[in-house]
Amino acid sequence: MGKVNRRLVLLGGMAAVGAVAVPSWAAATAGAGVAAIRYPFELGVASGDPLPDSVVLWTRLAPSPLNVDGFGGMPDATFTVSWELASDEKFSSVVQSGQVATNRSLGYSVHVEPVGLQPGAEYFYRFKVDGHISPVGRTRTAPAAGSTPSRLTFCMASCQQWEDGWYHAHRGIAADAPDLVLFLGDYIYEKPSGEPDEYRPRRVVVTDELTTLALYRHRYAQYRTDPDLQAAHAVAPWVSVLDDHEVDNNWNSTEPATTRKAAAFQAFWENTPLRAAQKPSGASMSLYRRINWGTLARFHMLDTRQYRTAQLSTTDCAQRTTSSRTLTGSAQEQWLLKALETHPATWDLLGQQVFFAQRDTDGKSSTCDDTSMDAWDGYTAARDRIAQGWIDRGVPNPVVLTGDVHQHYAADLRRNYYDHSGPIIGSELITTGITSNNGRASVPSSTWFANNPHIKYCSVKRGYVRTTLTPQLLTADFVTVSDVVERDPAKVTIATDRTYVLEAGSRGLQLA
Repeated sequence: MGKVNRRLVLLGGMAAVGAVAVPSWAAATAGAGVAAIRYPFELGVASGDPLPDSVVLWTRLAPSPLNVDGFGGMPDATFTVSWELASDEKFSSVVQSGQVATNRSLGYSVHVEPVGLQPGAEYFYRFKVDGHISPVGRTRTAPAAGSTPSRLTFCMASCQQWEDGWYHAHRGIAADAPDLVLFLGDYIYEKPSGEPDEYRPRRVVVTDELTTLALYRHRYAQYRTDPDLQAAHAVAPWVSVLDDHEVDNNWNSTEPATTRKAAAFQAFWENTPLRAAQKPSGASMSLYRRINWGTLARFHMLDTRQYRTAQLSTTDCAQRTTSSRTLTGSAQEQWLLKALETHPATWDLLGQQVFFAQRDTDGKSSTCDDTSMDAWDGYTAARDRIAQGWIDRGVPNPVVLTGDVHQHYAADLRRNYYDHSGPIIGSELITTGITSNNGRASVPSSTWFANNPHIKYCSVKRGYVRTTLTPQLLTADFVTVSDVVERDPAKVTIATDRTYVLEAGSRGLQLA
């Protein structure tokens, strides 16, 4: 068996690990008088947000994940969970270990932030509580500041409505064993799918719209029971941002109610390998942040929901250009532009949620009923400020990374999209959904592409984007899944549909 497959067997060994002898490092349990719990690691393990000397380790205790109270079958008690980090998958060389407490106020989630790790190193981790041992996860730290990695491979994913299909794309990500996974929003959906029954191969247990912390917790738990999603989490650290469906469709700074946002943010944090710095305070969450990968890449992870001006109706065409309209808020916009004044890395990557490039069906600037007011097309002044900002600051290789739209796109960026011969100022890679909407839409017409010549490619299939960076080249593989309604993996093909490359120092995606 090859190296990657052998690791996948290890990382996917969920139930069997609980039967091994309990090691000396794992003695912690609940307090006196609390009944023993069944195997609590049904939601797997995860890691995220790597730094050169640290990475977040995550799990959530849930012996009965689908209990509707959102507590996963855990007694109302505080549990002390042991954790162990090793430089080898057999744990013969343990580098750090410790204990952390969790209880109902945390949804029985565990977030560990070990420090003092070696930069650019691979590690393996596991948890133990009450005599039960978790699956093993693989993670890595970021390279040392100032170092120049020869290569980075990361996968981009988004939009995984449970009912709309099986997570074959996550099976593909796990098999790729990338260095990093970016999840760009819509990890869960707050409402049941609107797809016809024949295109919904599975169902959510609770069909109510999510509005309370218990319901949000329950929905995350159901999603995280999926073995392919667990394998993708266990194979590499994730860097995650939320979009709208983790809270409410097309939400913005003015809605929904703060109590609902607070519940949604708390559940998102509990179920995501985020640092304590991202832990929400009520209806506020500090989510935008930066991940550095030596001198090779900087990931500027944006939040385009919490601070955005309310969306316009399609009849408010003239208002789209108003300078006060914002997707990021002023503070986040200035945070980004300030960072772009310096160029410590070859590639500057803006990880965010909604389509950045213009999409205009009729190609006429005088109309707007054919554009998305939820995307940057509804906030053109804000888009112009950021684009002009990286031009003025001489950013050498700006690339926007996007989810949301349930379709693959490869696009070049312009200051004026109506000037089809104008200069290209950057590029955008848009990943399709893992499952959402099943990929049953139609590819845009030739007329649409003629009106949007900066958009080079579109696929309506489900899948993900695998991107490889070197100091000389960005290579983007648009990976597609043949069928997400079919459960049998033997009947499903996961393959690269199209590959584009971008040379460092050049502008414009090229077909490989």
